[in-house]
Amino acid sequence: MQDRVCTQCGHDPALGIEAPRDGDSRTLEAHKPAASDRPVWTHEPKRSSRKKPKRNHFIFSLIAGWVLFIILIIAGVRRIWPENPSQDAFVSKTPQKPGLSAADVALLNEVAPLASRSLFEFLSAGTPEARNQFVLNPITTAARMARFYDLNPQVTLVPQSLSPAHSAILNLPTGRAIETNWKSADGRVVDAVFVEQDEEWRLDWEHFVRFSTYPWSLFLAGSDEPEGEFRLLARLRLADERSDADDLSIVLYAPVFGAPDQTGFQSPEFLVKRDTPNGRLLDAAFKLEKSGSRVFGVDTPNPNPEGLIRVRVKVRRIEDDQGRRFELLDVIACHWYSVDVPGVEIPEALPEK
Repeated sequence: MQDRVCTQCGHDPALGIEAPRDGDSRTLEAHKPAASDRPVWTHEPKRSSRKKPKRNHFIFSLIAGWVLFIILIIAGVRRIWPENPSQDAFVSKTPQKPGLSAADVALLNEVAPLASRSLFEFLSAGTPEARNQFVLNPITTAARMARFYDLNPQVTLVPQSLSPAHSAILNLPTGRAIETNWKSADGRVVDAVFVEQDEEWRLDWEHFVRFSTYPWSLFLAGSDEPEGEFRLLARLRLADERSDADDLSIVLYAPVFGAPDQTGFQSPEFLVKRDTPNGRLLDAAFKLEKSGSRVFGVDTPNPNPEGLIRVRVKVRRIEDDQGRRFELLDVIACHWYSVDVPGVEIPEALPEK
């Protein structure tokens, strides 16, 4: 009985609604179900159901596009600044060398990514002020950096083009350090030293740029102050022919950044007495180079041409009635590191002949 409905008006007979007479259209119209009572199976929901998937598909595509974009950005950043840049290549060949302790191997593995990041950030910095935060002794180095870049072109190396070639422990008197060699995609070869300072591994900037108080070529030409400190390459002239002479004949050359097998402007000849501190230091350094070893016992290939050694010297330019000449005042060290120690053992006096 509950499911029965009137065949004319469609209402439940229990409601007592009188069915309209035949022909009475107004009464029939009045008893038609209201719009809210009509079945919901219309065409409008079907149109809505077709549009909804399209909107969902558009939103999904938009989100997917943004996610892909972010992933590409992260991948690009990781490629430029790798989390552990070239650590394996950094210490390749080094652990297999005899005499290297487990502590040295552990130190190289620890410092490799830190040193790489310091060098990359230094090279990526656009100004000397920005570079200063990555160098050794930044406060005292700031003034030197400013003057150096005023007189010399700023080093331009693309960090992503560098690949590590060698690394070794460097036992400096000032503390722990490592020396690294790098090759760039354009064929340049550079070496960089990193020293631990304030729990950070900082670049020895003076060693890296071969710092001199004034460009060697301009100093030789008579410019600037008559005295200066220079990082140069030294060659012993006529070593065999003058082996019994009382003095050493030395020629100094400007280094060429990125090309250690080349030399720049050459100085006139300097005569240095053998039995002097400078003469004994130079003689010991040339003997060390001839034996195939390097100062402080660092175990990386010697990048300099055969027969040349690195020196840090003080030179005076003299101009008078006799013309222009130069005097070697002091040999500070036979290396380019930022430490004021010779780097080789100097005999107290030459043995008697």
